[in-house]
Order: sequence, then C-alpha cells, then structure tokens
Amino acid sequence: MFRGVGAVVLAALALVVAAPAQASHGAEFGIQDDAWLMYGPGTLPQRLTTLENLGVGVVRFTLRWDQVAAQKPANQRSPSAYDWGAYGDVLDALHAQGIRTLVTLYGSPRWANGGGSPASLPSTGFGDFAYAAALRFPWVHMWTAWNEPNSRTFSVPVSPSLYVQRVLNPAFASLHEASAANRVAGGVTSPRKTPSGMSPLAFMQGMYTAHARLDAYAQNPYPVGRGETPTHATCSTCGYFTMALLPTIRADVTRYFGAKPLWLTEYGYQTNPPDRLLGVSYALQAAYLGQADLRVWQQSGVTVLIHFLVRDEPSIGGWQSGPFTAGGVAKPAYHAFALPFVQISRHGASAALWGQVRPGAGPRAYVVQRLVGSAWRAVGGTAKTGAGGTFTRTVALPRGARVRLWAPSIGWASPPLTLS
Repeated sequence: MFRGVGAVVLAALALVVAAPAQASHGAEFGIQDDAWLMYGPGTLPQRLTTLENLGVGVVRFTLRWDQVAAQKPANQRSPSAYDWGAYGDVLDALHAQGIRTLVTLYGSPRWANGGGSPASLPSTGFGDFAYAAALRFPWVHMWTAWNEPNSRTFSVPVSPSLYVQRVLNPAFASLHEASAANRVAGGVTSPRKTPSGMSPLAFMQGMYTAHARLDAYAQNPYPVGRGETPTHATCSTCGYFTMALLPTIRADVTRYFGAKPLWLTEYGYQTNPPDRLLGVSYALQAAYLGQADLRVWQQSGVTVLIHFLVRDEPSIGGWQSGPFTAGGVAKPAYHAFALPFVQISRHGASAALWGQVRPGAGPRAYVVQRLVGSAWRAVGGTAKTGAGGTFTRTVALPRGARVRLWAPSIGWASPPLTLS
C-alpha cells in the first residue's frame, strides 16, 4: 500500500483552486464479473467486500433465462416458477450489501427458441421472464435486454427487427408493468461489425426502424485496435462505437432516440502480461481507466460506465482486463479504479486535474501530493470532494512533476501521474 505524508513546506509552491464537481448527470462507475461473483475464491460476502473496497457504485450482472428456466414454467409470470439458484443468491447479497445492480436478461431456453442455442432469439416468453424477474428482485431498477445482439456470438440471427420484436419491446412493456421505477436499455451493442454481424450504427438504425422502445441506449465501447486509447481512435470513419468516439455515439443516440441516457455497459483494456498479442502494460491499463472515467464525466448524457472484469480469466484465450491477475494479485488498476486521477489540461504554469474518491459516501477528504526527492508532499493541504466523490483542481506545478491522489479515509494513493 502507498503511504503519504503531508507538509506545509510546499504550500507556497502551488496555487490551488479546488471545486467539487458532479459526474456527468450523476454518472455511476461500476464493474462486471459474473463468474467471479458466483464462483470466485473465498465466500460471496468476502467478494462483495472487495467490491466495496474498490468503491464500486453499481454492478452489472447477467441473469441467464436458460439457466433459471431449463423447463418451461407452468406460470411464466410467477417468480416462484423459476429456479433462481446462484443467480438469486448473488442478487440478494448485492442488495443486502447496498450495491446497486444493473441486470442484463440474456439466454433463451430451448423450449422458447425452437431447440436452438442460448444465443438464439426467442419466439416466445421473454416478456414473461422479464416480468417474473422484476417481481423476484423488486429493488433492481436498471435492466438491459440481451447482450451484443449485433454479433452472432450472442444473437442468432443478427436482426435488429427480430431483436426489437422478440426481446426488447416485450421486456420493456413487462418491466414497466412490474414497476414504474424500472428503466430498460436496449442495444447493448458491440463496438464494431464482425464478419457475421452488423455495425453498431447499422443495428441502431434498424432498431429505430423497428420502433424500439427503450429508456436508455446501451453500448459496449471496447477499443478495437492496438494503439487505441480512450481519446484516440484507430479509425474515425469505420463505423466503430468505441470510447474514443464517445461524442459520436452520443450524437447517434440523440439522432435516433432523442435525449435518452447512454449507458456504457462493458469496457476494459487487457494487459500484457499475460496477453502479449492484445494487452497493454499494467501502467497503461491504469492510466486508460482514469482517462475513460474522465471522458464519461465530461460527456453529457452518459450516465453509466461498467468496467470488465474484476479478476483476469485464467485461460489466455479468455479475458484479462481485471484489476486483479488470475492469481488474485492487485495490478495498479486496483488503485486506479478506487482513485481515478487524470490531468484535464494545462494553462501556462498551471495544470487542471480531475479525480474521484470512490470508497465512501458524501463529501470525502483527499490530498493531492507531489513527489519531492523520495517523499510525497501535500500540495495545498486536505480538501473535500463533492457529494459524489469527484473534484476538479488546478495546481501551479511544472511539466514533468509527479503527482498522485491520496485518500486519508482508506489509506491508499492512486498510481502516480506525470504532468504534461
């Protein structure tokens, strides 16, 4: 763990202007790792404590229809007709811990899709399942219908009209019937066209033509090429929907669905090690995490960002974008998730900084520290964040200065940041 000491000796070296700031329309930052939540190491309460230590505000969790209703229920709208099993255990525990949940309804049983795979779009029953789920978990009010239906990996066939007809609109109607507080996001599209799929823009246009009903649009804005960062796209004219093109996504959502919120429901950078083909360094993963958070905070109309995963999958063919390695060792991204800290801009001798203290509630104490020799020294003393834990701050420090964010309440510091 990082340790820091405060000192007044540097107070005269920095002009500090601190102003609490709210995230973009109350943006929530969360995480998803279904397998780790359900079957990870330790007990479920221990895993939820890990999420609390990270300051996770919302968890995205997939509720598999095919797993809880392998046989056709006699009364498909009754919660008691389903075997919720480990899915119910996780959702109940998240609720008891006070962690908000965004539930993705996915996976059709064979009896609902003509004997196909879980990716096969159902011909019946999805709305009834959504209604039963809403009654079983009445504290859940954020829902998405399906996952990446513009990709054949998750949807057979890839058809925006069938997706709207068989999945999205039935879920929307049933979830709103169950509770007026429910909000339903459609789309949940992957960032680019696959050989057997559709581009997210083309799929969005098809949803609009099919008269999609939704409260928000969901997008998984993963990077799609080596060298892509949260602010620099590898191709700006390829029809991609990535974090680097966030204003474009926001504009297209507005064009087809008006001022509906945009939820970013799955995002992350894999690391090298272990992924030598697609991974970035641990330091870059941590830096990109904070840069993506800042981008969301700056973009109006974006209200959710979900990072994926918690712990790297052990197989190299899996996904390695967690703040923990497959062996459970914390990467720098662990501290970057809890304490994102980014330079916004530079104006002459001053640098504008943005950060967030995620663990805790209400205004939180924080200290900006500068590295002087081998010691970290406070810049301007302790300050308070806004109610959501975020702040902006301007410091008179030169290019090349090494700074970090220290949170006294948790005894952690963010990864160091070199000012440009």
